[in-house]
Amino acid sequence: MNDLLSRTRAAVWHPCTQMKQLEAAPPLAIARGEGAWLIDTDGRRYLDAISSWWVNLFGHCNPRINAAITDQLGKIEHVMLAGATHAPVVELSERLAALTGLGHAFYGSDGASATEIALKMSAHYWRNSGQPEKNGFISLQNGYHGETVGALSVTDIPLFKDTYAPLLRHTVQAPTPDARLAEPGETAETYALRCADALEAHLAGHAATTAALIVEPLVQGAAGMAMYHPAYLTRARELCGQYKVHLIADEIAVGFGRTGTMFACEQATAPPLAAPLSPHAIRPDFICLSKGITGGYLPLSAVLTTDDVYAAFYGDATARGFLHSHSYTGNPLACRAALAVLDIFEHDQVIAANRAKSIEFTKALAEVAAHPRVRHFRHLGMIWAFDAADAMPGFSTRFHRAALALGAFIRPIGNTVYVMPPYVTNTDDMRGLAGAMLRCLDNPAI
Repeated sequence: MNDLLSRTRAAVWHPCTQMKQLEAAPPLAIARGEGAWLIDTDGRRYLDAISSWWVNLFGHCNPRINAAITDQLGKIEHVMLAGATHAPVVELSERLAALTGLGHAFYGSDGASATEIALKMSAHYWRNSGQPEKNGFISLQNGYHGETVGALSVTDIPLFKDTYAPLLRHTVQAPTPDARLAEPGETAETYALRCADALEAHLAGHAATTAALIVEPLVQGAAGMAMYHPAYLTRARELCGQYKVHLIADEIAVGFGRTGTMFACEQATAPPLAAPLSPHAIRPDFICLSKGITGGYLPLSAVLTTDDVYAAFYGDATARGFLHSHSYTGNPLACRAALAVLDIFEHDQVIAANRAKSIEFTKALAEVAAHPRVRHFRHLGMIWAFDAADAMPGFSTRFHRAALALGAFIRPIGNTVYVMPPYVTNTDDMRGLAGAMLRCLDNPAI
């Protein structure tokens, strides 16, 4: 393992990392995975409590996803999607359309790419519709949508954004409905609606120059798993329709069952005739998907949109089309992995099973929730989080290293500790994870 760690420091530039810190806190040297567990080069096991950056749904080395990819390898590994098509991308697009109520999937390689695609599509739609001045964007305070230049423009995390400010386009940030910010005695719903009033005030004066509002539905991940009431989404959908502004749902992290429904938007209600995702659920104008779409196997993202948006690009002029591309757009191997993931959801009734697991896992974490250092313990679907009240600088690194020593792979965001385990995690695994977190919290040096 020491040889591997020295080689990684010499040859690899790790993401979201100050490389000098690897001298004191080396990365975990992983040799293989089994289900919810990571196994290092010395044979030690670690519960993958954050699903390998929120992507792994059904465990490492899942036999059904393995089989689908292996089968596809014997057919075609890749063909460019400009001028060609293939069965996996067609079937995946059809099934995603049936799940989302949107259509004509456009594929990229990662979440930031999906954000870029949606932003460009929205602004280009208004241009093709004779309103080129509608090219501004609104996002939420503390929101995160990726780190490419367009995606970073609608991100509001200073650590990621400030250095690159000269490269970025100006955007507007509306107040976040993060329930932790409610006034004493104010409910999460009341606060969410108060934030929606601020959004309306902005749209009333700027709709003519605004292309879209982009939101992470229900949970702002990089903001420290900030959770908010679905009433905000309901009202945002109404306002976007009223002021003729697109609603972009960034379901990259929260899609595919993470919040207790297949997509988080399903938990926000709409009038009965609103062309729903599920009965009475709102429908965004764009939905961005990635992370769990392939079960953590291969890079893939997708953006689906309305027939109205698609029609605005359809015509004889090449420049009217959406001339965006990625070399690996719609890669057959990635599409087969995604189809296997959808098969597992359907055949194993995963959403219903997760709802039952969620209840048991929350019970397993009851002592954590009651710990004197814990503030704002919160839970939605298969996501649990809390804030450490007395966190000192360096808390996240200390907690991460201490949890590793106890067999848990956890990576806090600032003073927020969260867990988003693979769906194959069992109750005994969660009890062990709770014990590890309690030991970390009991240590005043962390």
